[in-house]
Amino acid sequence: MNFDFSDDQKQLRDQARKFLAEKCSPKAVRVVLDGKAPYDKELWKGLAEMGFLGVAIPEEFGGAGAGHLELCVIAEEMGRANAPVPFSSTVYLAAEALLIAGSDAQKKKWLPAIASGEAIGTLALFEGKGNPSPKNVKLTAANGVLNGVKKPVADGAIADFAVVAARTGSSGRDSDISLFLVDLKAGGVEVKSLTNLDPTRGQAEITFKDCKAEPLGAAGEGWSILTQVLDRAAVLCAFEQVGGSDRALEMGRDYALDRIAFGRQIGSFQAVKHMLADMYVSATLARSNSYYGAWALSTNAAELPEAAAAARISATQAFQHCAKNNIQVHGGMGFTWEFDCHMYYRRANAMALGLGSLSYWEDQLIDRMRKKNAA
Repeated sequence: MNFDFSDDQKQLRDQARKFLAEKCSPKAVRVVLDGKAPYDKELWKGLAEMGFLGVAIPEEFGGAGAGHLELCVIAEEMGRANAPVPFSSTVYLAAEALLIAGSDAQKKKWLPAIASGEAIGTLALFEGKGNPSPKNVKLTAANGVLNGVKKPVADGAIADFAVVAARTGSSGRDSDISLFLVDLKAGGVEVKSLTNLDPTRGQAEITFKDCKAEPLGAAGEGWSILTQVLDRAAVLCAFEQVGGSDRALEMGRDYALDRIAFGRQIGSFQAVKHMLADMYVSATLARSNSYYGAWALSTNAAELPEAAAAARISATQAFQHCAKNNIQVHGGMGFTWEFDCHMYYRRANAMALGLGSLSYWEDQLIDRMRKKNAA
């Protein structure tokens, strides 16, 4: 079985890398990091023009109709470039939720807008501390009206619409949760930006007060749909993390070859060699698991739940490891604002919590493997 990408997909990767190298340099990322703009609007527009936002959206809804493998390729390059745009919240979460559970009318309204860059979407799931769980959903829905607070919501301050998880029952079962689609520019919504570790990927608190919403998917099926969305997003985020891991490794390697100490390149010292070797091993393991996840996602294989969890775990560990050790290789300079190391360190730690903690996904992998073996 060949898990490698096709020649066309590799060509797409080269195209995306070239585009992002031109439009998303570290200097461009710093404009968002140091400034007041919540994201790079010109980059977002360019991604839409290149067709990257709609790469996995069917042609009938304004997308390229390519597929999830192509989206994985784009995701990796977004991670390498540390792109300061709402790509993951819009493409991995909101768009995937619409593709899985949206009606034709909902898809026709929002998917073409996503593909063209006219709309930013997000998933409003969390309500403070805690991992994804039906019991943690307190926001209520009754008679098509939502009441409650969601935080943190990725890119919530700039989103045009949100997929919202709400409680519609009190039986104590997963069927108590339903999903709703909310136009965030309509009434009944209050948005407040939150301070977070990575300012290039904003977080927000959204308060819903008698907010009108339309159902997304069947009533009581919300948690089942969310599980599918999170599994898909786990694979796609894993590719972003792999891209970030590889770039952090390259930064450390390049510095180790350029920096001279005691008359030698610091990369010639055994301790630095070991550090870089460990980074390479973790990044390569993450890539292997992510490729398996990409296969499972693209074929809708029965193995997707386990593959998604494995990809999420290994990619999270790799990105945090490589980002941290990149700073160590750079030494004292690596801790300064002027060097770019901290940007990847911020992104690595922010992404580690975006879909639930590392321990949550470890528990998911164990539970899913146990159920599969018991079947």
